Amino acid sequence: MEPAQLARSAFSIELEVSLSRPEWQGELVVCRGNTRTLYWSVAQQLAHHAVTGCNLRPGDLIATGTISGPALESAGCLLERTWRGEWPLTMPDGSERTFLRDGDTVTMRGVVALPGCARRIGFGECVGTVLPVV
Repeated sequence: MEPAQLARSAFSIELEVSLSRPEWQGELVVCRGNTRTLYWSVAQQLAHHAVTGCNLRPGDLIATGTISGPALESAGCLLERTWRGEWPLTMPDGSERTFLRDGDTVTMRGVVALPGCARRIGFGECVGTVLPVV
């Protein structure tokens, strides 16, 4: 499939992942991406899943896995974004980071914004904090 075909076959959901800590002012956006960069569209993923005889029903959740784009800023995970830890990110406090640490809060956001349309459909936030091992 050509890249132009991929863009037509997938939903266009803008994605953003940020990192924050209580002692920072604000948050650091780690990556921005879009579901248009998926190799398989959601419809194709569903067809692949169902063709094996899986009993899909309304309400079932389907996960795409990591969504990474062509630019470094659109890398879908911290391991990709820091190039296996070789290119650390500079945090708001000046420290450098290649992996998550205890106390880090990760916030994921998704929104659909159609070109030429003032309305946006948001999916809310998914927020989680890394806790220390007990």
